[in-house]
Amino acid sequence: MSTSLYPLASLAQIEKTPSREDGIPEELELDLRAFGCKLIHEAGILLRQKQVAVATAQILFQRFWYVTSMKQFGIGDIGMGALYLASKLEECPVRMRDLINVYDLLLQRTAHQLKHGSVPTSSAGAFKYVPMSYFGSTFYDLKDALVVAEMQILKRLGFNVHVVLPYGTLVNYLRLLGLTEREDVSNKAWGFLNDARVYLLTIVHVDGLSPLHRLQTPVYALYAVPTIVSAAILLATRQLGIALPSSPESCWWELFDAEWEDVWSVAGYIMRLYRERSPEDQARVLGLVSKKGVRSWLDQNVPTSSQS
Repeated sequence: MSTSLYPLASLAQIEKTPSREDGIPEELELDLRAFGCKLIHEAGILLRQKQVAVATAQILFQRFWYVTSMKQFGIGDIGMGALYLASKLEECPVRMRDLINVYDLLLQRTAHQLKHGSVPTSSAGAFKYVPMSYFGSTFYDLKDALVVAEMQILKRLGFNVHVVLPYGTLVNYLRLLGLTEREDVSNKAWGFLNDARVYLLTIVHVDGLSPLHRLQTPVYALYAVPTIVSAAILLATRQLGIALPSSPESCWWELFDAEWEDVWSVAGYIMRLYRERSPEDQARVLGLVSKKGVRSWLDQNVPTSSQS
């Protein structure tokens, strides 16, 4: 498959993203990307949107931050715009009002978590959603932010919003390797592909439960689909103790035009996803959902000379 069918980040963009040029540390940027994708995922669930649209939105969201700084746009606004645009691209559009209502709920909950902590100490600290007035400023502010976000995604990505998802490729590769009869291999490889796109991290919710929230990595904006699928197959077969041809004369990943260094790198990305973040890191992310929060953090923590 030619990588020209869909865009990937360049080496220069990977080494120095616009956000890092503005003084945002790499780990913080990755956490903000992940949280933005968690909001997209949760909004998709509440809207009962198709998973293909949610996946497309998350990938567009990741691509956007290789050409734009988080100092310029908030992750909440861009996530909302990405889901709205992806729903159109996948021909399952959502009503603008429904999307705005859902994001208003998510943003209110985020503000509540930041103020009261993830676990309420009393019933008075439990989150209660307060619906906005359609005649107030909040609705129109979110509507304007949604329109601007969709326009900026299209503009800054040069209208190149084609996304290729890997699941059909995985089925074909397993068939070529003679592994389609092994349901455990298929399930594990499928799971690793989801972990590359949306990985699982346990965070205690405001209701005291501990659900698994899905947070995305930038893998799909960095590597071609054949490489990502090969990495998923590699991890699945190694965990299950299945040997595949790997001698210099016959390397199985070469069937799919994948380079070993890239396959190994993607596997490393996936396996690093299971690390836990400290409560302090999680609280910091909650306060940086808007560009105003990011700019305030930069003013307090980064010298002016380091900001572009």
